[in-house]
Parts: sequence; C-alpha cells; structure tokens
Amino acid sequence: MIPFGVSVAGSTRISNELGAGYPNAAYVAVLVTLMMALTCGVVEFALIISVWKVWGKAFSNVHQVVSYVSSMTPVLAIAVFVDAFQTTLQGVARGCGWQKLGAYVNLGSFYLVGIPLSALLAFVFHMNGQGLFLGLVTTLIVQVVCFLFVTWRTDWEKEVNKAAIRVGGTGVQDNTLPLLV
Repeated sequence: MIPFGVSVAGSTRISNELGAGYPNAAYVAVLVTLMMALTCGVVEFALIISVWKVWGKAFSNVHQVVSYVSSMTPVLAIAVFVDAFQTTLQGVARGCGWQKLGAYVNLGSFYLVGIPLSALLAFVFHMNGQGLFLGLVTTLIVQVVCFLFVTWRTDWEKEVNKAAIRVGGTGVQDNTLPLLV
C-alpha cells in the first residue's frame, strides 16, 4: 500500500506542475517519485527476504506448507520490488493524463504476456503456484519497461502544452517558481 500512496502523491504533484506550466518541476517530481519507489521497493524486498525462512509459519505449522511458502517467498520479494515501480509509474501516467496508454499497457501485458506465461509455466512446465506467480512478475516487468520507456522519452514542455489545451490555458510558463505568493 505504501507504493500506492507514493503513486497517488506523485500523480497529484506531476499533474499540478504540468497544469501550472512548469515542465522542469514536473520532471523533478517524476524523479522524486521514482526515487521514493526505489526506496519503498528496497525496504519491502529486504523485509520479506529477512523473514523468508519463517514466513510460512505465520500460515501453518504443517512442514509442507511452511516449505512451500519458503520456496515462494523470494519470488514474492521480487514481485513486491517490481510492483513498487509499476504502481508508481502508473501514477506518473495518471498525472500526465496517459490513462489510455495505461489501459493499453495493462491489457497487453496481462493478456498477451502474463496470463499465457503463467498458464505455460504452471500447467505445461508443472511449476504450479510458482509458475503462476512468475507469470505475474513478468507482467509487472513488462509494464515497468513500457512505462519507463514512455516516461524517459517524454517532452515535458509538450506535456505542459497538452495540459493547457485540456483546461483552456496558455501552456509553458516561466519555469522559475515565485519566492513569495
């Protein structure tokens, strides 16, 4: 839930900067949001890895269950780390008004990559639950790559102009923030 909060805060900040006509400030907001995602992802990853041998004991005292959960925990840790970026990049997309792009990336990654790969790994290669989860992790990685590609190739001044057109404004402003309001 913490990366989701970062996503919402980043989305709000980015959209405010674009709407105010400050492309450089919007770009800085993206960088700060991604750094916060990195921090959240690393902390969550470390917490999960630190309890991976005993995590299963929270669910059962049956040895097979504890062992299976322990074998799944490293995949869970990777998923949580990647999900921090995916969630945050979704927030960047929302802040920029790229909801349509987000829908295409989500649909494409899940239906063209994640679900077929999950089924293949789980049922053809007999990886069971771990195969299902690896398909999900792959979906998250595809989403991160797609959103990072679009984010790094973004012309922030054009995004400011698009935001201005959406609300009937004038576009790029002086990129310095006033000292007194």
